[in-house]
Amino acid sequence: MGKILVTGANGQLGSEIQELTRGDNSFVFSDVVSNGSILALDICDGNEVEDFIAKNDITTIINCAAYTNVNGAESNIELCDRINVTGPINLAHSAKRHNAALIQISTDYVFKGDRKRGSYKEADHCAPQSVYGRGKRRCEIAIRRIGCRGVIIRTAWLYSSFGNNFVKTMLSLGSSKKEIGVVADQFGSPTYARDLAKAILKIIPQIGDMRGEIFHFTNEGQCSWFDFSAAIMTYAGLNCKVNPLTTDQYPTPAARPAYSVLSKSKIRDTFGVDTPWWSSSLKECLELLQK
Repeated sequence: MGKILVTGANGQLGSEIQELTRGDNSFVFSDVVSNGSILALDICDGNEVEDFIAKNDITTIINCAAYTNVNGAESNIELCDRINVTGPINLAHSAKRHNAALIQISTDYVFKGDRKRGSYKEADHCAPQSVYGRGKRRCEIAIRRIGCRGVIIRTAWLYSSFGNNFVKTMLSLGSSKKEIGVVADQFGSPTYARDLAKAILKIIPQIGDMRGEIFHFTNEGQCSWFDFSAAIMTYAGLNCKVNPLTTDQYPTPAARPAYSVLSKSKIRDTFGVDTPWWSSSLKECLELLQK
């Protein structure tokens, strides 16, 4: 029986998969630096990737490794592209040679985000506005051209009880400040990384001969960053006032979609995965953090 490789195992999604598969010896976890049961693997080194997959009898790859500093990518283009484009391409080539399946994680930032209503479907036109988004889109195109078995899953606004993320930042600010300002004119769907991890585990045995098929997964519903922040403060019992800001009042190096709600109907219909409501999943994560 082959093994399932999870790259970027120390990140939010990789950590959630570790938690859900604890004790399952069919999983192999890797990151750039080894740590305990996590093996060292630099996905940006094609030869290293090939050797690792061959020696460990890998039949499925879940690529959780990513450069996710959207603002930082604007001034670190080469590093962002190495991790978000070159690395996944190396995994895709090796996956094809060994007939392994690759699950690649992508982003809502492949869309321009100029819609006013209606969720984005997988086949909708892509027009990324940032270095991060353009790299992720090039990665999607490259993997589909390589033609390895597997799927591409676009997600958005990822958070977890593990790692650094928006929820933890808001909790920190809410504990130290009386009021903060958060952008209220950018809309999307938060995604609890544990829900995405559960979906991925359900998808693995159903991939079959799919080759680069694109699916969307986020939690259900939509909100602004302001709404998300206010909910975090309320559910965590923090007495911090959240004030709405416009994008113009809070300029950032990277342009972000004003509206990037993703349709989940395709992934639900194809694989039977659950897409819990965003506020319910937020409460679940906060309960873990407060323990």
